[in-house]
Amino acid sequence: MAFGRSSRAKQRPVEPITLKILVAGGFGVGKTTAVGAVSEIRPLRTEERLTEAGRPVDDLAGVESKTTTTVAMDFGRITLREDLVLYLFGTPGQDRFWFLWDELAQGALGAVVLADTRRLEDCFAAVDYFERRRIPFTVAVNCFEGAGRFPAQTVRAALDLDPGVPVLLCDARDRASVRDVLVAVVEHALERAARDRPPVTT
Repeated sequence: MAFGRSSRAKQRPVEPITLKILVAGGFGVGKTTAVGAVSEIRPLRTEERLTEAGRPVDDLAGVESKTTTTVAMDFGRITLREDLVLYLFGTPGQDRFWFLWDELAQGALGAVVLADTRRLEDCFAAVDYFERRRIPFTVAVNCFEGAGRFPAQTVRAALDLDPGVPVLLCDARDRASVRDVLVAVVEHALERAARDRPPVTT
């Protein structure tokens, strides 16, 4: 019994590694939904109602039923393992809020670029942003009802992605589906970091 107490006394709580992941993409692509679906805490949202004043600058084609928009960020958290926690930062989608991206991107391990095949061109800006800043990213095609379904290679070619960028199909409403995308982002970012690390010389 003494041995058992001694063993338990020596056990220390695991201090998890925390990583920052961005969730980006075009307006109305499902970023807020994805963060909310997977977050183990009540997500922080900065949504405001769409107004008539914003209609000239907010393209609602394909998302006519959308009534709110993210004006700063979404925030959530998910524990992938006992020793690994992800902090999720959803970026605003409209052009007029892109000035926030640089601040949100500081310290990010990687990013998810959500795509909608009905408005695939809307994620070009996010892809370009992460490519120019050499932030590892994964493209996740949010499979909306009624949207065309295309193989990952077709999406890759349409977005002119590098061969190493993972492309996955997902459902932003489904926790397990979004979790799989986040795992892919972490794995891709760590693999690229290991590949880019300079060799150790003796």
